[in-house]
This record gives sequence, structure tokens and C-alpha cells, in this order.
Amino acid sequence: MSITVGITNYREAIDRIAQTSLREMIGASMLAALLSDRRTSNEQLRAEIGTKTAAWGIDVMSVEIRDVAIPVALQDAMSRQAQAEREKQARIILGSAEAEVAGRFVDAAEAYAGHPAALQLRAMNIIYETTKERGATILIPTSMIDSMNPASALVLSNMAAPAVRSAAE
Repeated sequence: MSITVGITNYREAIDRIAQTSLREMIGASMLAALLSDRRTSNEQLRAEIGTKTAAWGIDVMSVEIRDVAIPVALQDAMSRQAQAEREKQARIILGSAEAEVAGRFVDAAEAYAGHPAALQLRAMNIIYETTKERGATILIPTSMIDSMNPASALVLSNMAAPAVRSAAE
């Protein structure tokens, strides 16, 4: 049994097939990818339309996507998707930076652990750097100042040692 299809207006029929095929292709892929690689998209669309019109004796030689009118709702959705992708990428970069900084802090802590004098010099440098700006007022606890002076720390520990010994006895 054979079925014969009569097309009275083949231009309109091809136009409808082209629109349907384009909608199917857009639905099956990301619109940005579709528009960025137009040659591949044009060839895929030509093959799809050619397959559907071959039974009518029509060969499709070429297809060119010239302009795609994107509905406002879809533009909004695409904009939100792009914004979310940018935010995601920013968070990934920030997380990588945080991990790298944490690793550097661990390295610094290990270096200072074996060199208490270096840690004291670093603390003094931090105070110096923060007081360089005019009008800056910084309150520093005396215990912090004492810990930065190795001589006074030694005197304090020597003074505390007899009191600790007598309390232990």
C-alpha cells in the first residue's frame, strides 16, 4: 500500500518544516552553542530539512540561519543563566584563592614555629605597617608589647620561676 501526499504550496510546506526543524534543534541544544557555530548548525538543519523534503522530490542545497528572534522570556532566562554561571565561576576562583592562602599561612606558621625571634620581628613589622598611616590610633595590650621584647620576656620568666618553684613546694 502506498500513500501519496499532495503538496499544493511546497514553499509554505518547506517554510513550516524549516521552522519546526529549527525549533527542534534549538530545543535539543544550547542556543548559545547553536548560534556560535553557525556552519555546523546550518549543515545540521540542511540535512534535517533535506530528509523531510526528499520524499517530495525536493533537494535542499543549503540553509543559512540569518536571524533568530529570541522571545523576551527566553532572553531573561538566558540572562539569569549567564549571571548564575558567572557567579559560580567567581566562587570557584575565590575558593581556590582561599585554599592557596590557607596553605601559605600553614607554611608561615611552620616557619615561625622554629624561629620565635622571627615571629616577634613579624609582629613588630605588622604594628609598624599599621601605624605608618597618619591619624591611625592603635591600642596594643601590654602583654603583646612584652611578648615582642625578648629581653623583658626573659626577665619576666626568670621572675616567675622562683614563684612557681615556691608554690610547687
